[in-house]
Amino acid sequence: MSTLSHQAPQNAPPLTQTLGVFVILVLALFMPYLLDKLGLDYYLGSLTKMMIYGIAACSLNLILGYAGLVSFGHAAYVGVGAYAVGILISQGHVNAWIDISFAVLLCAFFAFLMGFICLRTRGVYFIMITLAFAQMLYYLSNSIKAFGGDEGLSIKSRLDFGIQLSSKSDVHLYFVVLAFLVLSLFLIHRIMNSKFGQVIKAIKDDDVRVDSIGIHAFKYKLAIFVIAGALGGLAGALMVNQQKYVSPNLLHWTQSGTLMVMVILGGVGTLSGGLWGALLLLTLESVISEYTLHWQFYVGWILLAVILLAPKGLASLSALWSGRLKDPGPAPQVEAIKP
Repeated sequence: MSTLSHQAPQNAPPLTQTLGVFVILVLALFMPYLLDKLGLDYYLGSLTKMMIYGIAACSLNLILGYAGLVSFGHAAYVGVGAYAVGILISQGHVNAWIDISFAVLLCAFFAFLMGFICLRTRGVYFIMITLAFAQMLYYLSNSIKAFGGDEGLSIKSRLDFGIQLSSKSDVHLYFVVLAFLVLSLFLIHRIMNSKFGQVIKAIKDDDVRVDSIGIHAFKYKLAIFVIAGALGGLAGALMVNQQKYVSPNLLHWTQSGTLMVMVILGGVGTLSGGLWGALLLLTLESVISEYTLHWQFYVGWILLAVILLAPKGLASLSALWSGRLKDPGPAPQVEAIKP
């Protein structure tokens, strides 16, 4: 029988893991200067976009990978966050801290309302009701002509952070997004390695059993749902600054499917799986689309190969390199979590 202590993280990560994180972070910090020296600075916008999608995919992984909730409405938070900041900018409000905070809180509130209803269902019913919410917002954004309607909303400026750091510069925006990405991953790491995270993992295994020992599983699922929605809103707020444009397509259910593909490619239930999946999928899209309009066909075969050959995604390759590829074992025993 497993216990809570069996699932507790090690006090210190392996040296190879720490070294790998350090190398990746240093490389990310120097990437703008490296691209500039190589004359490839036009790729900086693509890297920024990948990191933003990485935040969105990691937020989906919170509920899909850790909580076991298959949502086809996660793109709604990204779209709401993007529209919230886009509308504020178009009205002349460019204070980054206020606008981003508003978008995050708005998406958290919407996730609370959506989760309060959706989390009372299970299985295919949960999938369909999250899909229904996202599609309602999609058609609503299509019908509001004041904010662009089906043509979308273009913005002429970006947010101002007021600390000699302006997102008007592509390099500055890159570092802003990188900072938010690191903070998001740190937040997810802290949450999932806390007792709250252990409860979430136990709920994924058997929420009825969690309820039976006196822990209200619905409250925990609603909490993780709200956190994931808030992070999705953060990604949307950053995305509208990178693209200087937001359209209803950002809320479409196919965008939720794209985020889900990123999570599967990167590794379901892993800390950085969403980020690696976003990097891989967007890179494949950029490369293959130069040769054919049917790039999705070939990406589909690659996704199939990942599922069959590396079901844990790119995260399994990282674990293999660090010598830690092994079965994580069952979820924490719910009795051990009871206060």
